[in-house]
Amino acid sequence: MPCIHKPAGLCAPDACRVTSVRRMKPGGRTLLPLAGEAVHAGFPSPAEDYIEKTLDLNELLAPRPESTFFVRVAGDSMTGAAIHHGDILVVDRSLTPGPGNVVIACLHGEFTVKRLRKTPAGMELAPENPDYAAVALTPETDCEIWGVVRHVLHAL
Repeated sequence: MPCIHKPAGLCAPDACRVTSVRRMKPGGRTLLPLAGEAVHAGFPSPAEDYIEKTLDLNELLAPRPESTFFVRVAGDSMTGAAIHHGDILVVDRSLTPGPGNVVIACLHGEFTVKRLRKTPAGMELAPENPDYAAVALTPETDCEIWGVVRHVLHAL
C-alpha cells in the first residue's frame, strides 16, 4: 500500500509490507467472558471451570482508540517476531517509537513493518528473517515512522 504521506517510490517487493489500514471504530463495546484463572498448558484443573470476569477487547487492544489503527501484513520478513503473511497488527500512532519496537514505517513511499534497532552506526529498520537485509536510517533515507505495533492478531 503506498504511503499516504509521501509520493510513491521504490520498495523491495519481498519486504513485509502493509496491504490495508483501518481506523479503530469508536464507541461500541462488547464484553466477552473471561475465565477467572489462567489456563495451564499442562494438566487441567477441574476447579477452574467457571467464568469470573468479562473482557473488553477494545479496551485491551486499543486503550487509545483515536490513535489506533489495524493494518494487514503481506510478506515474510518479520516471521522471527511471530508476524506472518495475512496477520493483522494493532498500531498505536500516539506512542513514541524507540529501539526494539516493531514499527510501521513509510519507507521510500511504501508502508512496511520492521523492528527499529540501534546500531553503532545509528538507527535501522531490521527484518526478523535472515533472508532479508536491514535498512540503515540516514539523513538521506526517505523514511517516516508511522506508528508502533502493540499487538499481532493471527489465526492458528
